[in-house]
Amino acid sequence: MNRKSSSVIIIGGVIAIVVAILAMAMTTTTTVTEPVIIDNTTATYATDIGLTVNTPNQTVSLRQLDQAFTTAASTDVKRTNIYIFWNIIEPEQGVFDWKQTDVLMGLAEKNDFNVTLFFSVVNGRILGPFPDWMDDPTIDTIGAERLADTLDAILLRYHIVDTVIIGGSTESQFRDNEHNISSYKNLFNESYNILKERHPDVMFGNSFALHNVINSDLDYIVDQLVVGDVIAFSYIPVDSLNDIIKTPAEAAKDMDRAVELADGKQIGFLEVIWSTSDFVSGSEDSQHEFVKEIFEFYSENESEIEFMTWGRLYDRHNGTCASEEQNIGSETVTIESDSILGTNEFVIERLDRYICNSGFIDVNGQSKPAFDEFKNQIGLINSK
Repeated sequence: MNRKSSSVIIIGGVIAIVVAILAMAMTTTTTVTEPVIIDNTTATYATDIGLTVNTPNQTVSLRQLDQAFTTAASTDVKRTNIYIFWNIIEPEQGVFDWKQTDVLMGLAEKNDFNVTLFFSVVNGRILGPFPDWMDDPTIDTIGAERLADTLDAILLRYHIVDTVIIGGSTESQFRDNEHNISSYKNLFNESYNILKERHPDVMFGNSFALHNVINSDLDYIVDQLVVGDVIAFSYIPVDSLNDIIKTPAEAAKDMDRAVELADGKQIGFLEVIWSTSDFVSGSEDSQHEFVKEIFEFYSENESEIEFMTWGRLYDRHNGTCASEEQNIGSETVTIESDSILGTNEFVIERLDRYICNSGFIDVNGQSKPAFDEFKNQIGLINSK
């Protein structure tokens, strides 16, 4: 059921924040001790359109992070993504470390954002990352009750979370491990049943990299995992070498596949991004045009779209956005180089250039034309 009347927000889109800096920031910030609650029931904003908040640099001060959230809120969107990993949030069984999430959720609350929470048991080709106390679990040994209890603790603390993505880029995980699909589906369904009883107003689902599904004909994996309340997708219009190979109109047309794959369920676009790097055949003009195209897609499919989130606010310096070694769950969160995109240095370099140059604002603080177009489109939606 679409919840636009009641709330309402994006592979590798990420809030890339150094853990130590956030911990230090807490010395000057009051820790959230009560659940963060927002009532947007009377809001007239574009509550199903979102923007992922990141910063130009990996190391940030609390003031810089606060300013990034304020800049995102200036667009009048009311949704963002926040990424939480199990090894960070629950370093000891039953003992939670809220320092990072209190900062992020507090800033989201301050700016009246609802949150799509990415808590990934599956993260592309990677499982987890999991805390050490879990002893490197397999899908069969994670435990539905344990997963549900951890998510329950998060949802009780942060009431601004209205959607939870449990598995991300799941097509990459099960492309090479199809024999585990049944086990994962059981894990998802069992934990889902527990969580829906405790949090009936929260939506749960998995996400898929739509470009991977299209490039390698992985529809059959999506078909087996259309479970939960919402099916989400990330999307970048690239080939297997991470080059942009489509016009903005052609890329937006690809998003129709998401509607077909959802099989009647509500659709979420966790992260949609277009790079301005000419190294991967991008440009500011084509990014601008793509923003117009995706909003046209949105207007034609609004009743079926639960949320649609642009992947990042700021560009990053080249060389900081993708690597063969994953940083997930440690200092930064970055898009992974999955089996579809390959792992050689040529492919990784192109992925890095793509992601680092996919924001609305460049590393020098200059807005790109697409940012003005994004704000213009939000204004048109809010004026209806």
